[in-house]
Amino acid sequence: MRVHFHPLVTGNELLTPMIIGPFFFLTVGGIYTVIQTKAKTTADEWGENYFLIGPYFEHNVKTQVEQCEPMNDAVRKAVDAMNQHGCQVHFGRWLIEGSPYVVLFDIGYSAWNLDRWKGDFWEACNVGIPYNDREANDMLIFGSLTAWFLKEVTDHADGKHVIAQFHEWQAGTGLILSRARKLPIATIFTTHATLLGRYLCAANIDFYNHLDKFNIDKEAGERQIYHRYCMERASVHCAHVFTTVSEITAIEAEHMLKRKPDVITPNGLNVKKFSAVHEFQNLHAMYKARIQDFVRGHFYGHLDFDLEKTLFFFIAGRYEFSNKGADIFLESLSRLNFLLRMHKSNVTAVVFFIMPAKTNNFNVETLKGQAVRKQLWDTVHSMKEKFGKKLYDALLRGEIPDMNDILDRDDLTIMKRAIFSTQRQSLPPVTTHNMIDDSTDPILSTIRRIGLFNNRADRVKVILHPEFLSSTSPLLPMDYEEFVRGCHLGVFPSYYEPWGYTPAECTVMGIPSVTTNLSGFGCFMQEHVADPTAYGIYIVDRRFCSPDDSCNQLTQFLYGFCKQSRRQRIIQRNRTERLSDLLDWRYLGRYYQHARHLTLSRAFPDKFHMEPTSPPATEGFKYPRPSSVPPSPAGSQASTPQSSDVEDENEDERYDEEEEAERDRLNIKSPFSLSHAPRGKKKLHGEYKN
Repeated sequence: MRVHFHPLVTGNELLTPMIIGPFFFLTVGGIYTVIQTKAKTTADEWGENYFLIGPYFEHNVKTQVEQCEPMNDAVRKAVDAMNQHGCQVHFGRWLIEGSPYVVLFDIGYSAWNLDRWKGDFWEACNVGIPYNDREANDMLIFGSLTAWFLKEVTDHADGKHVIAQFHEWQAGTGLILSRARKLPIATIFTTHATLLGRYLCAANIDFYNHLDKFNIDKEAGERQIYHRYCMERASVHCAHVFTTVSEITAIEAEHMLKRKPDVITPNGLNVKKFSAVHEFQNLHAMYKARIQDFVRGHFYGHLDFDLEKTLFFFIAGRYEFSNKGADIFLESLSRLNFLLRMHKSNVTAVVFFIMPAKTNNFNVETLKGQAVRKQLWDTVHSMKEKFGKKLYDALLRGEIPDMNDILDRDDLTIMKRAIFSTQRQSLPPVTTHNMIDDSTDPILSTIRRIGLFNNRADRVKVILHPEFLSSTSPLLPMDYEEFVRGCHLGVFPSYYEPWGYTPAECTVMGIPSVTTNLSGFGCFMQEHVADPTAYGIYIVDRRFCSPDDSCNQLTQFLYGFCKQSRRQRIIQRNRTERLSDLLDWRYLGRYYQHARHLTLSRAFPDKFHMEPTSPPATEGFKYPRPSSVPPSPAGSQASTPQSSDVEDENEDERYDEEEEAERDRLNIKSPFSLSHAPRGKKKLHGEYKN
């Protein structure tokens, strides 16, 4: 049967399969957020022929997987055959949106085959795995089981074509063994970040400036990951199609792995729109009030700043001080504090660092602050009820009450005691927990150097929360999504960020964010949005600027944000939220579709081919710069900061939200197709290490 590939469908509707005939699509391994969020779109496209393959962990399966029998005959026979030959294969539905089928291999149950499978792997690609690298050994077992499973499926597929997409080096052994055994499957290998790239950037090496100068084998050997690097590189070169998540990672992969990606497959999210257009604005106000409550307790005794004129910034993610940009962020905060104080601004920025580190308990002073706040709140409520009853009785008698009658001596005593209870001799703590490595912690050490100790005169206050957020926390009882919605700006000035889910999540929730041109997300937004800043996406240049210039640019972004009026921030949040269509898997899924089509044409050239008209380049597809005032909220501001609650009726009078929104909705549906690989002339590498 000869199958033709149709030109890609345009529009924002869910895309249906564009291949005629029966297929299996299997995803092996992968980044959790990518696979989980993409599951519904992929399951809608492939239906009962979509399967996820991964390792079996009992504690996860009990709460996240509904075990069942395979309905597909080929998969059922493959599972039964492996179970009959000494394996333990579990099958079920993953209890997430889309409910995809999952095939899970118990690695420990098959560990007795490790030595034999090491020999098979050596014969396949001449890569040996040290006995003391447990993760690599486990991944070899997993890969061997995956290749075995694919062999059983293809033996019983009855002419159906199998497409297998392998994510990251951990899943790559299954791809290598499948190609070595010449299984009739079409293979895709996707790297979300190169293994060696992560190691080099973690060592504060001038990475992007020396991409073409590294001795790859030497660098991998010195870090004792040479065998892992070989596994990753072999996977890349064995695959029919190689993909990565961003153009910046594609450049990295071309030098680190010696193969240029065939397709860029950006990461998306499963975007849910509210039926009420401005519901995300209401959620922002609600969760901001909860953050304000925490701040009241944390800064008790030093709450001499107006919470209505206070902005909440945050950075979140793995504790990688340089890779995640915490170093440049702290330096920028020091400069921002100087600017706000010099201009005598009444705006305060409270900055949260949500980065998990080793702790031994909550900070006693932080717990005390929340206890004092709650006690004061209870006192006020009890007095309010008492005052209300006296006022009610007086009004019923037709009298205007004398305040001396409303407030007696005992009431004044209670209020004075409440005031005394909120006094403190020490400064509000910088961290909410007791840090185990307090003296050497990079964030705390930098805070000591730049002197941001939450003094009264400081307009920038810093709070390090060294664990992930949870609604069960006694300090800040909020989930991460709730916290993000309550903040004003997410700041992620990463040096090494192959994609960047944190700014993408902010965008989907209508919260402006700072990213860089060294992150996949930042590059994607630069390509698709004519004026990212107007849409609340601030992109710091960390590729072609010196560290000091990048820091100054970030400082100006933060200072400009502090100068915005409340109305300007609302306008910007509306624009930011509209960008969520760009990040929806229903839109980005077409990149993966193109990768699968290309894979089939390479794996089965006698049966499939790409239409000569596809894929043209993505020229001309961009969100336009908003024509309303201000085109960029920082562009029409006075030289000194404004109050965040000032409302100027004449300000931004040409802003027509409905007109802008309709234009953006039409623009996202403009016809465009996909390119095989990063477009344009190869760019120069960064000139500075930030």
